[in-house]
Amino acid sequence: MKSFSESYKEAGVDVTAGYEAVKLMREHIAKTNTAGVLSGIGGFGGLFEPDLTGIEKPVFVSGTDGVGTKLKIAFLMDKHDTVGIDCVAMCVNDIICCGAKPLFFLDYIAVGKNYPEKIATIVSGIAEGCVQSGCALVGGETAEMPGFYPIDEYDLAGFSVGVVDKKKIVNPDSQKAGDVLIALKSSGVHSNGFSLVRKVFDVNQANLLTYFDELGMTLGECLLTPTKIYVKSVLKLMESVTVKAVSHITGGGFYENIPRSLPKGLSAKIEKKNVQVLPIFELLARTGHIPERDMYNTFNMGVGMMVSVAKEDADRAVEILRAAGEDAYILGELVESDEGVILC
Repeated sequence: MKSFSESYKEAGVDVTAGYEAVKLMREHIAKTNTAGVLSGIGGFGGLFEPDLTGIEKPVFVSGTDGVGTKLKIAFLMDKHDTVGIDCVAMCVNDIICCGAKPLFFLDYIAVGKNYPEKIATIVSGIAEGCVQSGCALVGGETAEMPGFYPIDEYDLAGFSVGVVDKKKIVNPDSQKAGDVLIALKSSGVHSNGFSLVRKVFDVNQANLLTYFDELGMTLGECLLTPTKIYVKSVLKLMESVTVKAVSHITGGGFYENIPRSLPKGLSAKIEKKNVQVLPIFELLARTGHIPERDMYNTFNMGVGMMVSVAKEDADRAVEILRAAGEDAYILGELVESDEGVILC
């Protein structure tokens, strides 16, 4: 007998919509399948058999995150095919900081009402993020929660698991004064600081459609630009150069994230003229009258990720990253200090 509950439907939950959503998302999930996937979606757990060939002491690394209030922009724009990339990016960009290769990803979508086509569109973005990072989407959950979320809104979160050989775990303690910091350019605001973004622009459907010459697109298009995924390029770099530390520049900007990858007694010295600030951040600062310190303590400012390498490896590292498709450049250096970040 086919599963169906008229009483549950009257309470606001349509289980048949959930089945339809799964049916629609299957083609997107199939694009992410890798050799380790042992099960399809629909079971109680996603099965994954990792290939540990050549890894002497495997260490599993996990990361979890959500998209945050950037989703409010997606609701207003009625555009839902890119926020899934953000969700994956926020997780896999974190675990690459340890040197781990992402293996698989699972998502959690909570909705006020299950619209199967919308769910499938969200999952298409999640699948794209998995393809970009080389991991498999092995499962997830869609929870219909009437009365908890407005019927046209949802929340989106997920987690990823990766693996690294213990001897290859990135070791920030190996850093020393004189090491060079390399910036990997961001694609925009990424998925942090949107509570402030929404306040500054007082976002609504009308002003999100406003075209800005300095952005080369509408405000809404710029703000919904998905988070850049750095996994494949950073792994490529690690094949040829000893990477001493990696910082994912998320909420908290430079001042919070860079010190997380610094040992005691060392600080990152960065000349502001070196930072290739994206136009959206200049527009944010000007429109919201945001002090420079707050900008660098909230947003990525155009630097989505930063890697630390020995001075003698810097030029080669930039070359490898650029060949891998990154807009990479030398940002600063490490100095003896306990200030954490020195912007001068």
